[in-house]
Parts: sequence; C-alpha cells; structure tokens
Amino acid sequence: MNDGNPITMADIAKEDITGLILAGGRGSRMGGADKGLQNHRGMPLALHALLRLQPQVGSVMISANRNLAAYEAMGAPVWPDPIEGFAGPLAGLLAGLEHAETGWLVTVPCDTPDFPEDFVKRLATAASTQGADIAMVVTTEDGQLRRQPVFCLLRTELLESLVEFLHSGERKIDKWTARHRTAEVVFDDDAAFFNANTIEELRKLQQ
Repeated sequence: MNDGNPITMADIAKEDITGLILAGGRGSRMGGADKGLQNHRGMPLALHALLRLQPQVGSVMISANRNLAAYEAMGAPVWPDPIEGFAGPLAGLLAGLEHAETGWLVTVPCDTPDFPEDFVKRLATAASTQGADIAMVVTTEDGQLRRQPVFCLLRTELLESLVEFLHSGERKIDKWTARHRTAEVVFDDDAAFFNANTIEELRKLQQ
C-alpha cells in the first residue's frame, strides 16, 4: 500500500520486464527485404537491438515471420504472429503478450539500433509513478511532440484487451493504446530513435 509517497522504480523490477524485438514486418519500403537481418556495422540490425535491450530487461524475445532460423541463431526465443497476413506491430505485440512470463512487456523495433540504454528504466519509472498501464516514448520533431508507440512498456494483463481489439478488425496501434492509461516520456535525443525503413535510411544510419 502506498501512503502518498512516490512509487519508486523498485515497484517494477528489471526481472519483471520481458523485452520484445519487433521484426515481423513485410519490409515493403525496403523492397521486401527482411529488415531485421540487414547488415549494420557487421551485424544484423535486429541483433544490435537485441544486445542493446538485453541489459535493460529480465529476458528477451523476438517477433518474426520469416527466416526464423536466422533469428533463433541470435539466442532468444522467436515467435511468429498469431494472426496471418503481416497484420502489423500489434500482431507482434500480441505474440509477445501471449508468451511473456512477466508482469510487463517492453517493445522495440528491429530497425532502430541506437535507442537509449536507459529507456526501459525511464518508462518503468513513469509507469510506476503515474499508475499507468502503458508507458510510451515521445520524441520532438521540428518542435512538435511525436509519439513512438512501438517503443512502449505495458502490462501483460492487457492481452485480453488486445485480442478483443484485433478480433474487431482494428490494426492501428495508436487507437489501441488510447484505450488505456498511458504515461508519455519525452526523450530529447530524437536521433536515438531514428529507424531505417529504406535502404537510403539504413545508409544514413551507418554514416
């Protein structure tokens, strides 16, 4: 019971957070290539994300729909979407919620290898202090705040809500997160969340 004192990070232990790398997309803007397996500084993009996320969480998983053996070689459990047809990040999130054995799940996309090394801790602190079901990264772009819903920490008990949402035919992640109490955490370094959707953006990332 909290007697009015601020809730601390200790209320969400690192060990109670499962990390999920989202690598299940079509890669349509990259000519259909499997983005997570694109070479970046000598390693697949998804492996960069995995190695960066691993120290911030208790365990990690990968959401992927192709080349599963290549992802399994990275040393983490790999789960394909439980919904057919490349249904977007929410389908990967559903796979993560179905298989996580912790109270919280945090997601990162496979094409953003330089996200901050403390971002999970900052989201966990915000979720604790605000009593939120979801904590989400917000960046600034040209002076405007921009939500980054694929960088979010959420309670795994939201599984039932997500199943209901997807079964209704909905696919937009913003629309689903808006149904729940969400803490927004502003990160000043928007470059840390730069993602490589195209070959040109991947080259820019490597400069």
